[in-house]
Amino acid sequence: MKFIDIKHCYKVYPNGVTAIADLSLSIDKGEFVFITGQTACGKSTLIKMLYREEKPTKGQVLVGGINVAKLYNSRVYKLRRKLGIVFQDFKLLPKLTVYENVAFPLSNSGVKNKIIKKKVMMALERVGLKNKIRSFPNQLSGGEQQRVCIARAIVNEPKLLICDEPTGNLDPKTSKEIVKVINKINKEMGTTIVMVTHDKEIVNSMKKRVITLEHGVIAHDTLKGSYMADETD
Repeated sequence: MKFIDIKHCYKVYPNGVTAIADLSLSIDKGEFVFITGQTACGKSTLIKMLYREEKPTKGQVLVGGINVAKLYNSRVYKLRRKLGIVFQDFKLLPKLTVYENVAFPLSNSGVKNKIIKKKVMMALERVGLKNKIRSFPNQLSGGEQQRVCIARAIVNEPKLLICDEPTGNLDPKTSKEIVKVINKINKEMGTTIVMVTHDKEIVNSMKKRVITLEHGVIAHDTLKGSYMADETD
């Protein structure tokens, strides 16, 4: 069974705008997939449906065997335990240290301190920030803050990591470093990666599967190594 399986999915907002139209898509466990396309093409709506920020108007959205489309609000936490999310803006808690920010999701779930420490240090090691555990967000560079966000997203070893324009606020050099970290997580942890980006240079350099949306439908879906973004995309 596919890890992500979307069938004949529609999303129509109350104002009548159709963001997703009859979209079907399957992603294997452990795959790394880029979602690209111009503004208002449906990228954000698509990934919001994966973590149940939005519900499809019609159709099926399966994530790790959970039918997101039919998930009751009270059960959303079960879905989100299986995934991590990294946003463009860092969303770090300014009064907490790096360690405390990464530990936050586990602390809120009642995990024992001994287990929290082990998981947090492992996550920070994966993103190369073990030496920054006592630092506060305002003492870090933008790239370091995004690494903390990634560590927080993977601290519970999720099956799926959703990255929504994670390099949008970073310079090109730092952006490449962040994508290398995400690629490392994909390879070493076997985490399925779905990454929304408009950065054509990153897409071309990584040579992963690329799904391009236009007006809520899939315009291109190409396998590894067979896609090159250009200025008309």
